[in-house]
Amino acid sequence: MIDTNDFERLRRIGLTPALMPAVMTAMTTVALAGAEPTLMRVTEVQREGVTLNDGGAEHDARLLPALRAALANEGDAVAVGDWVLAGRNTYGEWWVHTRVPPLNQLARRLHDGRDKVTRVVIVSNVDTALLVMGLDHDYSPRRLERYLALVRMAGVAAVVVLTKADLCDDVAGRLQQVQALLPQGAAAVAVNALGTGDEAPGPALAPWLQAGQTLVLLGSSGAGKSTLTNALTLALPGAGQDTGPNRAGDSRGRHTTTARSLHAMPQGACIIDTPGLRTLRLDGDADQLDAVFDDIVRLAPLCRFRDCGHDNEPGCAVRAAVSPERLRNYHKLQREARRDSITALERKALVSQWKARGRAARERLNAKRG
Repeated sequence: MIDTNDFERLRRIGLTPALMPAVMTAMTTVALAGAEPTLMRVTEVQREGVTLNDGGAEHDARLLPALRAALANEGDAVAVGDWVLAGRNTYGEWWVHTRVPPLNQLARRLHDGRDKVTRVVIVSNVDTALLVMGLDHDYSPRRLERYLALVRMAGVAAVVVLTKADLCDDVAGRLQQVQALLPQGAAAVAVNALGTGDEAPGPALAPWLQAGQTLVLLGSSGAGKSTLTNALTLALPGAGQDTGPNRAGDSRGRHTTTARSLHAMPQGACIIDTPGLRTLRLDGDADQLDAVFDDIVRLAPLCRFRDCGHDNEPGCAVRAAVSPERLRNYHKLQREARRDSITALERKALVSQWKARGRAARERLNAKRG
């Protein structure tokens, strides 16, 4: 079982009291011959196996085929940040027997262009998502809204980290613009990941780096995620991430980080670095977007019509107060969430409905032409 010493050791890699009931339940269901299972955290996921950390050392392991199949049947998989119970066989090889049910998962959806939508887990058991955006060509309020929606749909706290503050002439103005987009409870800071003293990222992010906390870095390639990881884990030998130069024309990165990985920090928290995401479709339904676009929700009751769609209706209080770019993005994310949440049969029926409307419109046009 997990005693006080075990808990303190595992707390350095993100174990929290909130996880303990699920851990204890999982331990009672796993019986290993002559030994208790070992609680470890997934720090990397490879094609054929995983890297686990027991709070003192890392171990290569593989998942039992039955566990892999059971998760796949549920459209799920082991991800970086998961807690698992593992044991050694007679050859000294580590095998993962079960996964502790995660408190939360950050996930996205992949669409094959036809009828299949696949849910892909990015990370599990995260307290705070650091949404990293550079104050250079990477700056994009619309992309930030998408990341905020992804994080809020998973029930994870969000902190926007504006990097490369040394390259921006109006940091205060950019910060104010971002803060105007944030839903209640989210925060934003501007840092120079290569700075020292007061300009170092550590002091600005100190409130979220407490012992036992798990943070994940999300952002496009070239935003400075790996540089930020290196700055926060600087005191730990061998903990740094490789970084690469950006293209001069657009400041885009070169995907130096190719896989998600979990790192301990001197402050007692741990951080998960991730590659830049080329596509980011939301994992949630349209109603959950209200938590991100709360300004639209507050204004909606002031519209002339109760069922106002905030599109072309007269007397729309939302269109009068919200920028056209933000409102367009809201509608876009709503359509995307609805489209990805319907079944294949519902999608086919919807396509048939669109085709029928198109045919009817063409017939009316031909009739007018006579």
